[in-house]
Amino acid sequence: MKNNMTACCSEDIRKIEVIKPMGFAVKSNWSRRLWTFLVVVGPGLIVMEADNDAGALSTYTQAGAQYGLKLLWLLILLLPVCYLCQEMVARLGIVTGEGHAAMIYKRFGKWWGRFSLFDLLLLNFFTLVTEFAAIDLVAQKIHMSPYVAVPLTVFFLVAMVITSSYRRWEWITVALCLFDLAWFVGALVCKPPVTEVVRNAIIPTIPVGGITGALIFIMIAIVGTTIAPWQLFFQQSCVADKRLRKSDLKYARMDTFMGSVFTIIIAGCMMVVGYTLSQHGITYEDPAQMAVALGSLFGSGLRDVLLLLCVNAAVLGSTAISLSSAWAYGEVRGWPSSLQMSFRQAPGFYTIYTICVIAAAALVLVPKAPLQLIIVGVQVLAGIMLPSALIFLQLLLNDKEVLGAKYINKRWNNIANWTIIIILFVMSMVLAVQVIFPKLFPT
Repeated sequence: MKNNMTACCSEDIRKIEVIKPMGFAVKSNWSRRLWTFLVVVGPGLIVMEADNDAGALSTYTQAGAQYGLKLLWLLILLLPVCYLCQEMVARLGIVTGEGHAAMIYKRFGKWWGRFSLFDLLLLNFFTLVTEFAAIDLVAQKIHMSPYVAVPLTVFFLVAMVITSSYRRWEWITVALCLFDLAWFVGALVCKPPVTEVVRNAIIPTIPVGGITGALIFIMIAIVGTTIAPWQLFFQQSCVADKRLRKSDLKYARMDTFMGSVFTIIIAGCMMVVGYTLSQHGITYEDPAQMAVALGSLFGSGLRDVLLLLCVNAAVLGSTAISLSSAWAYGEVRGWPSSLQMSFRQAPGFYTIYTICVIAAAALVLVPKAPLQLIIVGVQVLAGIMLPSALIFLQLLLNDKEVLGAKYINKRWNNIANWTIIIILFVMSMVLAVQVIFPKLFPT
């Protein structure tokens, strides 16, 4: 009884301490819940919208350019998948207080821990290359040398992290996420046929030409960029670093759901933009060229906004992906790994983050690197690697020793999750067969 009273008192004190810095006098339960949500919100929105990065931008707009609005239904289908996957890692992080890499390492042993870490670091590095590729491409369109633009971006990415303040980094990143609302405005400017948008969003259809190798490639790329392995590691480490508690779980779920809806809407807007250019018979090779082409139709103002959105997507993706690598590596090595620590307190964590950013930026500056091929190819690689990452997550979420009976997956969770894993595995195998036997599907 005494322990329960102590816990309740501690929880009340924590709520007061969380809300007090905002400078508001909380007089009702409703107000307390609202401000508590505003304190908790962040990781779910960031992890979802940061996934609308340079690779996603290229993939979604390319899907719209090639197949019009015919693949909008796939985005809607991925909405509950996004939420289910990220809710699990948020729950795991809040209950255990540890990151995803640390949990795999502890529960499955060193071999599997190192295997998952190697996969993550490899995929993250190539994904980071795509982010800086977008910076390179935008710089060329605004007549700025990539040898100036890319280092400036590196400086900004390092500066926004090495501040010894998780909250400061989160505020900056959330602001960048909200800037993506401009995609919605851009889609409205394009004036897409509303009835076509709605019909293709709710009724699954196969584009004219049927199932081809190119269609399978782009569909797996969409899946790979909408649900990427780094997201699982990032959000769990993020909520652990933010020190969210079990009482925050319902708000973390709301945060994750809002982020899922937000990212799918923005992804749909990107697809609409690609569709608009195809309707005007305009082709392009990369997102920056797309922005310039759209500007020729709707004015230089829209062109400039889209170029800024390309940069914004790259910056969001870069900071989240680099942090997922730094958190994961630091957790496995047992290093202090937190944005709430100074560089002196967590030198390994910040060094890994900085190395990831600098190395990817340096590769992009190599002359004649096939940037657009890397951008789309990485999304397909993510789609192939995702099933194995989800299997680890599924096993952890059914571990009573880790989560206890209250927080493990329910039966419906397991049915939904194994269905998702099986479908993704089949898609990965189909892609592998396509690569080995390229003539199996029509061109």
